[in-house]
Amino acid sequence: MNMIFPLLAVLIWSINAVVSKASVTVIDPAAISFYRWFLAFLTLTPFVVLSVIRRWKTICQYWWKLLILGALGMVFYQSLAYYAAHSISATFMGIFSSLIPLLTVIISIFILRVIPTVGIALGTILSLSGLVWLVSAGDPISLLQHGLGRGELMMLIASISYALYSVLTKHWSIPLPNWQSLYVQIAFGVLLLLPNFLLTKDVQLNASNISLVLFAGIPASIIAPYLWIQGVIKLGANTAAIFMNLTPIFTAIIAILVLHEKMHSYHLIGGSITLLGVILAQQLRIPLFNRKTKKTSGT
Repeated sequence: MNMIFPLLAVLIWSINAVVSKASVTVIDPAAISFYRWFLAFLTLTPFVVLSVIRRWKTICQYWWKLLILGALGMVFYQSLAYYAAHSISATFMGIFSSLIPLLTVIISIFILRVIPTVGIALGTILSLSGLVWLVSAGDPISLLQHGLGRGELMMLIASISYALYSVLTKHWSIPLPNWQSLYVQIAFGVLLLLPNFLLTKDVQLNASNISLVLFAGIPASIIAPYLWIQGVIKLGANTAAIFMNLTPIFTAIIAILVLHEKMHSYHLIGGSITLLGVILAQQLRIPLFNRKTKKTSGT
């Protein structure tokens, strides 16, 4: 029964990838980025603001770390995804998002000093191969000739940003409860998104886009993180992370049903190879280098 928490969280985030694609024709990326987090901020305020005020000294001490986390998690990752949706499909977005666990492990090697494993090495090679096949639509030579597309590059940077966000969250271990930390990060995210929002001409909410903003602002930004945190508490971080592998599958199914996106063979081949690489990185934990320790005897 505990599996329902991460499963629902991943399902909501998968739906949100489709929402991002659906928003392309009805609202500017700068507008939905700002509205999403401003709505999440307003929704959380009655429940969190008093406890945040009581921990103001701690927040002032770690404000710059919370600012960086807000920039990585709320600004770069989410905003770039909205802009990327203008040139790539929701299915592509789901597959790129599935790379986050692998990227998190890779970054952890350098920041958290995680020991490299055979799974990480093989998984990285496989996932990169799968992405090349996917992005090139089954023609890797064309990728060498034309390079990575704008949307694909944005989603890659977005995924790296969120992976770095995850690693820094663990590395810094800011002494704030999860919701208080998230609330302050969202506040910084709103401030960082405000200038671009003010410079955008058409930021009007209407009948065509209000439902997308509401879904992005509450289920995707508040309910899904709550469910995910509960899943991590009940199952452990490693077990919960396995459910992230369902993201491209859920996203593809929803995109086909709702947006009528077409599934091509290169989606299946490239996506499967990418996903296999991520799973290998998670499950194959044999150290890449055998570190033999020499025993010394004292006299």
